[in-house]
Amino acid sequence: MNNVHRLRRTAGRVGLFAAALAVLLFAVFPVYWVLATALRPTGEIFTREPTLLPRTITFEHFERVLSGVLIPGTSFWSFLTNSLIVTLGAVAVAALLSLLAAVGVARYRFRLRSVFIVLLLVIQMVPVEALIISLFINFFHLGRTLDMELVNNLAGVFVVYVAVSLPITILMVRNFVNAVPKDLEEAAAIDGAGSWTIFWRILMPLVAPGLAAASIFAFITCWNEFVVAFTFLQNNTGAYTLPISLQYYFGAVSIEWGSIMAASTLLTVPVMVFFLFVQRRMVSGLTMGAVKG
Repeated sequence: MNNVHRLRRTAGRVGLFAAALAVLLFAVFPVYWVLATALRPTGEIFTREPTLLPRTITFEHFERVLSGVLIPGTSFWSFLTNSLIVTLGAVAVAALLSLLAAVGVARYRFRLRSVFIVLLLVIQMVPVEALIISLFINFFHLGRTLDMELVNNLAGVFVVYVAVSLPITILMVRNFVNAVPKDLEEAAAIDGAGSWTIFWRILMPLVAPGLAAASIFAFITCWNEFVVAFTFLQNNTGAYTLPISLQYYFGAVSIEWGSIMAASTLLTVPVMVFFLFVQRRMVSGLTMGAVKG
């Protein structure tokens, strides 16, 4: 019986490992194929007998993307700068507002508190594409009322990105705030710590991992966004972001698949760098919040 039990456990582990490996390959293979296509010569991309590994490795598509000017006066570096400015700014503001809102929702009781949480869930379920027309009209009229140009520049895109990121980031950070025992804050208050000290020295280190995770989600959402940026920026090509630049590789006669894959590969690099940077903060936040028994 023991041998049969061991065989069943071994078979179960092998099956679980095989399933995990299949899921990993399913998720990683498209990323690999994008990179492999970006490194293939143009003639090899359109061959009728594709190979898993490139026969010849070339960086001509990356050079085309990095040095090419898709729009007169606008290069890849201009697109990258615009994306970094609007995305990092939106993530910073969304992180700050979500932290304050999460603490307020988790720690204080007020009327319609449950309704507020439900509304956050409902807003998160509505895709931004369904709201794009109303957002554009409202921002256009609001800009005229305030004598500001919220359309056709990055200011309107920045505000929309913050608003889109807030619902899910508030909910994510709220769960981490709820997990922090109130006894820690009460003990610090008894020892004479003020509200700011309690927030910065007690609550912040423990909530830091949740804030980092929420920032990653907000960064990916804003970095890859296309519809809002393309609708709001209109003819202001100097303010275009990286996702918008990809459409210029789709010509009327041909499609530059090599350049598209190279640009898509470069598009993922800032996301990976941001994740690695924030991941360190997540680990440090977990260790800083340790409490000795």
